[in-house]
Amino acid sequence: MKVPFIDILRFENGFYETVTQKAAELIKNGHFVGGPVVGQFETALKDYTKTAFALGCANGTDAIQLALRAAGVKKNDKVLLPDMTFWATFESVVNVGAVPYTLDVSRETLHLTVASVKEGIEKFKPQALILVHLYGWACPETVEIRKLCKDSNVILIEDCAQAIGTKINNESLIAGAMAATTSFYPAKVLGASGDAGGVFFKEAQVAKDCQILINHGRTGHYDHGMIGWNSRLGAYEAMFMLESLKHLDAKLASRRVVCERYRKEIKNPALKFIGPASNVWENGYLSVAVMDPTSRPAFIEYLKKHEIGYGTVYPGAMSEQPGATGHIGGKISHGHADWVAKSVINLPCFAYMKQEEVDFVIKTVNDYK
Repeated sequence: MKVPFIDILRFENGFYETVTQKAAELIKNGHFVGGPVVGQFETALKDYTKTAFALGCANGTDAIQLALRAAGVKKNDKVLLPDMTFWATFESVVNVGAVPYTLDVSRETLHLTVASVKEGIEKFKPQALILVHLYGWACPETVEIRKLCKDSNVILIEDCAQAIGTKINNESLIAGAMAATTSFYPAKVLGASGDAGGVFFKEAQVAKDCQILINHGRTGHYDHGMIGWNSRLGAYEAMFMLESLKHLDAKLASRRVVCERYRKEIKNPALKFIGPASNVWENGYLSVAVMDPTSRPAFIEYLKKHEIGYGTVYPGAMSEQPGATGHIGGKISHGHADWVAKSVINLPCFAYMKQEEVDFVIKTVNDYK
């Protein structure tokens, strides 16, 4: 049996037909950029995440850059971020003219800790921090880090590219953030059919500034109060996600079942499965295990032989990327991010996986010697 790492084409019954019909209506009405469907999607997204303000934009990378700018991060400001994240987090800091400083993560939770953030604040005296929530989880110490940043006068942006639908302490993760971002890349739990992103805020003025930045800094049709750029969300992507959002709870439920089954039923000692902390409710974005870095290459070949897809999210620390040279302002490393990068392995997990596919993955991994 062949099991892909992800299959983005498992739509709900009638979804394809509905989207096709609504796409035809957009074309008929000439709604290509903007239009009522963008506002409808933003309202639905705000309601789902329980946030005060939700805005669509062109992609998840833009979302981080928009949040940094709108929240007040300026040229040459120091911005802390975890050494274990996707490259977009790092490059967004550089792209707004600020300077990235990386912090190590925990080997147990794979996220930042209050202690690591405090160490970074004391050493680097930053103006901002990007707290990244990976794997469909939340950083377990999010609430404490939020308080630390507030008390230290550090702007906090939360990168929730993988965390739509995630909860912490039984509350929406995004709702508790002063500023948060997400990605609607097709492989995400709420994916567009192309690139798209979202930005979330608690404060009205920051949200207003972000909306201006999204559309060329416009304060009127030919009046420009800021240097922004074109990061508008297209009408078609808004429509596609508005329809997908109606099914999101079902998608997340099916993903969580897969993650839970792997953690409970895979007994192979070569893999150590990691899940969300007890105060975190996952969205099922990724299954996560770690293994001896020297054993991972052989296990990957075993998965390939049996036609099972896999991931290594993420295979390299930010501070070790060639592109970081000349841009990184400093780092605090205890070797954890590098170890995670070399140890992590992700098994297939996507919405509406068939039971026989999950059974096959579990049996095949348990048979690995």
